[in-house]
This record gives sequence, structure tokens and C-alpha cells, in this order.
Amino acid sequence: MTSAERIVLSSDHSAIQLRQAIAGHIAARGWVVVDIGPATPESTDYPTHGEAAAKLVASGDCRFGIILCGTGQGIMMAANKVKGIRCGVCSDTFSARMIRRHNDANMLSIGGRVVGEGLALEIVDAFLGAEFEGGRHEKRVEMIKAMEG
Repeated sequence: MTSAERIVLSSDHSAIQLRQAIAGHIAARGWVVVDIGPATPESTDYPTHGEAAAKLVASGDCRFGIILCGTGQGIMMAANKVKGIRCGVCSDTFSARMIRRHNDANMLSIGGRVVGEGLALEIVDAFLGAEFEGGRHEKRVEMIKAMEG
């Protein structure tokens, strides 16, 4: 098993069902799913889950990460604090494709209270189906990396 085949999923309590639907969807497409929870609906803190998933991506253990909270915003902010992470919140397929193509995003955040399951699966497919274009975008991604210190 290589990191190219692995994708980490995490959420807070508000998006457990959607996370599990996404896990089944991407597993059926051949990805090895590393679901780090939570498993129960008790209230949890999204920064903890965003950071944990981001560390698995930043370390190279997983190629990509998909994280969810109510809006997708808070967990994304936490993930982006981890060096090497470029995560964006997407509520549409165009944005999901473009954060891969132009920003070389390695994590996707989705708002579990913002999008329904059908759209969420389309967003995931758009993200995972896109490749970084490099070229003129490479300079900008390198500028972002340089900001990490």
C-alpha cells in the first residue's frame, strides 16, 4: 500500500453521516480510506480533527484528506495551520476542481450543514479527478509554501 492510494477522512460530530457516505463512495473507487472519526455523535472540537487529518497528509502517510464540519470553514482553518497543507472549502464542483488544478490543494473541506450528500459526492469526485496543472500556477503555490516559514 502506498500513500498515493490512501486518503484520510475526519469530521466533527455534525458531519459523521456525510463523512461515512463519502468514505464508502471513495472506497468503492479504489481508495484506501483512513477514517479517523469520530464514531459517536457526542460534541467534539473540529480543530482537533482538522489537525489530526492534516498531519497524516503533511507526513506523506496519506495523499489527500477530506474533512468536514458544519460549514467546513473551521476545520479547514485548523488544517491549514499545519505546514504543507493547502485546504479549501468547496460547495461546488468547479471550486473543487480548481483548488486541485491551480492551487495543488491536498485537502478538501466540506460543510456538512451546507451541502447534501449527492452534491458532496460530486464535489469529492471533482477534487479527486483533477490534477495540478503546474506551469504558471507553480510559482504561486511556491509563494504560498514560502509563507509557511
